[in-house]
Amino acid sequence: MANHVEDLENNMDEQEPNVASEPMQQLQEAAGPRARSRGAGGGEGGGNGSGPEQNGQPRVARPPRVVETEEDEDEELTLKYGAKHVIMLFVPVTLCMVVVVATIKSVSFFTQKDGQRLIYTPFSEDTDTMGQRALNSILNASIMITVIIVMTLVLVLLYKYRFYKVIQGWLFLASLLMLFSFSFIYLKEVFKTYNLATDYFTVAIIIWNFGVVGMLCIHWTGPLRLQQAYLIMISALMALVFVKYLPEWTGWLILGAISVYDLLAVLCPKGPLRILVETAQERNEPIFPALIYSSTMVWLVNMADTEWPPRRNSPEAAPPQQEAPDAAGSPPPSSPPGDDGGFSSSWVDQQQHQLGPLQSTDQTRREIQELPSARPPVEDDDDEERGVKLGLGDFIFYSMLVGKASATASGDWNTTLACFVAILIGLCLTLLLLAIFKKALPALPISIFFGLVFYFATDNLVQPFMDRLALHQFYI
Repeated sequence: MANHVEDLENNMDEQEPNVASEPMQQLQEAAGPRARSRGAGGGEGGGNGSGPEQNGQPRVARPPRVVETEEDEDEELTLKYGAKHVIMLFVPVTLCMVVVVATIKSVSFFTQKDGQRLIYTPFSEDTDTMGQRALNSILNASIMITVIIVMTLVLVLLYKYRFYKVIQGWLFLASLLMLFSFSFIYLKEVFKTYNLATDYFTVAIIIWNFGVVGMLCIHWTGPLRLQQAYLIMISALMALVFVKYLPEWTGWLILGAISVYDLLAVLCPKGPLRILVETAQERNEPIFPALIYSSTMVWLVNMADTEWPPRRNSPEAAPPQQEAPDAAGSPPPSSPPGDDGGFSSSWVDQQQHQLGPLQSTDQTRREIQELPSARPPVEDDDDEERGVKLGLGDFIFYSMLVGKASATASGDWNTTLACFVAILIGLCLTLLLLAIFKKALPALPISIFFGLVFYFATDNLVQPFMDRLALHQFYI
């Protein structure tokens, strides 16, 4: 008798998964078009080849579906967005360097050495001996790097302990100084160079509109292209200030030292920039837009907004199809007897009214696949999240290197173009490493190293060789 009761229970257990699996098959097939839109090829889900009969009809042999894993999806996205990201960075970096070089070549104010120096470089390089000049340049570079390190540590501590208002005020004052004061100096020198007569009232209106719109775009909201243009202009203005007021040897030493510091600050476990990036990722917050050039909208006002649709890696992003098979295939013992797993009689009637009898046929599968998905699309949000970002400091020092090459290379375009190409090559290699390691990497070391090598090699080897060829009328 006990064996007979056991047989009845086993038969009932075998029938329950078959009954529950049929509605789940319809739901999984409805998710078919979405999987193919993400790049998964192949036919329908649920098996490959022929299998046992379902609902009285034999299953048709179909090619197997390629189930896309996270690694395959990451590889596909890397190939898709690699060239796009390179172009997104090449354009702003090129524009910033072009503005700096064009200004230096046309406005003589930024190449004249009138003895004025920054407060961070108190030692003069106008000495009698080369050794004293080298020592003074090393001291100036050490002071400058120390100031940068201290300011970075202060910024990281303020961000770590959530002093957002202090950081916003700090960045607000810095942007205010750049957009109003430095812009006025730049515009005044341009007008002097081209001998354009104007009055202070007109200049005040121009500077007021330029500065106010820039503050709104950077610290509040505004068009993406306009925000990017203002960030590029701020970087160019800061690079011009460094080219103007930094002594020659001090400038080259600062470029080399800031590259080493950037490498350590980003890659070391306790590096300040790495701590800043990891803290922002843990809090799911964007870094302040006044510090970062982004190819997508990054506005501080949206920092605390709830994200929808959620990211794929987040728990909220898990589609209900992933949890439904477990609930249908092996219902928990604690579930109430009337629990239908979400497949109520009204749902079944609605599906039968739209598709006819619930049978797993080719026609019903095609009709289900043509139904629109109820979930909102996530591709646009993913594109926005994958927007490439580059610190404004990278723009500043890239442009500073090209600007100093243009200002100190005796008016030689070969050296300027060599440094420009070297920076873009280093940026390409940095993006390649970024695609390989998939983590934040410093953007200065490779580009600055190539730029320095190309500068000194071109200025001391290539240019004398080209001058000698031109002198003797040799053409290659």
